[in-house]
Amino acid sequence: MKTYLDWSAYKDAGMGDAYADIPRHGGDFAKAVAVCINSRQCEADGKQVMCPSFKISGNPNLSTGGRVRLLKSALSQDIAEQALADPLLGEAMDLCLACKGCKRECENNVDMALIKSEFLAQRAARDGLSRRSRLFASTPQWLFERRWLRHLIAWRNQQPWLAKATERWLGLSAARALPVPSAEPFSDCAAAKAVNQSELPEVALVVDTFTRYYEPAIAQAALRVLRAGGYSVTIVSPADDDAQSKRPLCCGRTYLAQGMIDKARTEAQRLLAALDEHAAAGRLLVGLEASCVLGLRDDAQALGLGEIAARVGKQVLLFEEFLAKESMAKRLRLPLKAISGERTLIHGHCHQKAVGAMKSVRRVLKLIPDHEFTMIESGCCGMAGTFGLESEHVDMADALAEQGLMPTLRDNPQARVVANGFSCRQQIRNHGDARPKHLAELLDEALDATQVG
Repeated sequence: MKTYLDWSAYKDAGMGDAYADIPRHGGDFAKAVAVCINSRQCEADGKQVMCPSFKISGNPNLSTGGRVRLLKSALSQDIAEQALADPLLGEAMDLCLACKGCKRECENNVDMALIKSEFLAQRAARDGLSRRSRLFASTPQWLFERRWLRHLIAWRNQQPWLAKATERWLGLSAARALPVPSAEPFSDCAAAKAVNQSELPEVALVVDTFTRYYEPAIAQAALRVLRAGGYSVTIVSPADDDAQSKRPLCCGRTYLAQGMIDKARTEAQRLLAALDEHAAAGRLLVGLEASCVLGLRDDAQALGLGEIAARVGKQVLLFEEFLAKESMAKRLRLPLKAISGERTLIHGHCHQKAVGAMKSVRRVLKLIPDHEFTMIESGCCGMAGTFGLESEHVDMADALAEQGLMPTLRDNPQARVVANGFSCRQQIRNHGDARPKHLAELLDEALDATQVG
C-alpha cells in the first residue's frame, strides 16, 4: 500500500510489543494508527479539546479510539485500499475536525488530524477531488491571481438565490456567509526592512494567507505592537531563488486539509526556505495564525522535507508565545495603558490549546494595566477550517458553537472578545456577533500613543 505522507517517525512504534495490534498493511502509517492503547480517554467527560464530534453525538466511532478501530479493521483487510472506502470509516473521518486535541491529550498522543490527511490523500488518489475540495485547497492561488472573486463572494452573500446555487453546486451552506477578502490585502512593503539599532532580537514576521487577504489589519496591528516594543521587524517574503516569488508565501495548510500532499509539500518548502534564511541571520520567527504555525512545527515534519523542516519547525513561535517569552526574559517593554469598557472574553483556537499557547495568551493579557479577562470554557467553535461552511456539516458546527462559546458571548454583550483563530472569528461572526478580534489588535488598542515613538 502506497502512503503519501512520511510516517517514518513511527518506524519503531509498537515493535516488540505482542499487544500492539499493528495492522497488516500501511507500513509505518499503520504503526501511527496503532499507537492508540484503547483507553477510551477520548470518550471521557471533561473539558478536553479532543473529539468535538463525539461530544456532540455520543457516537463512539467519532472518538479518536473509534476512528482507530475502524482504520485498523480496514488496514488489516486483504485489499486495504478498497477497505479504506468503507462508508462507515468515511463518515468517521469526515467528522474529524482535525482539532489536534488528541496529539496533546491522548496518553499516546495519537495524531488523528495528520492521519486524516493521509486518509484524504488515499481517497483523492482513489476517487479524485470534488469541486469544493479543489476550490478550498487552492485558496492561496486564487486569492493572489483572481482578486475579482471577492466581488462574486460578496454578491453571493447578499443574494439568497446565489447562495442556494452554490449550495447545490459546491455543497456550501446557503445559511452561512462566506468570508469576503479585503479590498486591500496586506503588502510586504508595509514593513520595509530596517537596520536593528537596539539590543533586542530582530523579528521575522510570517503573515499567513488568511491574515494577508482577509484581515490585513491584524498584521498591521502586530507590526505596530512589535515596533512599539522596540523590535525591528521584517516580513517573511519569498526567497531570492523562489521561482514563484511574485506569489506570497503560504504554509500549505489548505492543501493538506484536502489531502493534496504534493501541493502542500511545495508550499511548505517555499516557506521553510525563506524562514531558514531569516533564522540563519539570527532573527526570531513569529507567526499570527495558530493552524499555520502548528503546521510548520508539526505537520510539515511529515512532508518529507528533511532537516530544514525539523530545524525551522523548532524555531517558529506564535505571536503570543514570542511576547510571553520576551516578557519572561525581562526584555519586553510595551507602553500599554488601561483600556475602557468591560472585561475581555478569550476564546482559544483548538491548535492554540493543542500546543499549550493559552498560557502565553494569559501572560500577555496581564501586561495591560487594570485589565480584567476571562477564558471562555468551550471546546471547538465548530468552524474548523471549512467544516462549518459545508452544508452536510453545518448543523454539527452550530451545535459545537452552542456548547459554550455562543451562550457565553450572548450573556456578556458588552465584553470585548478575543479569538486568535481566523476560523473561530468567522464562526462567531456567522452567528451574528461582530466583536471578535486578534490579540494583536487588542494590544494595539492598548498602546499608549504618548509613549510610542
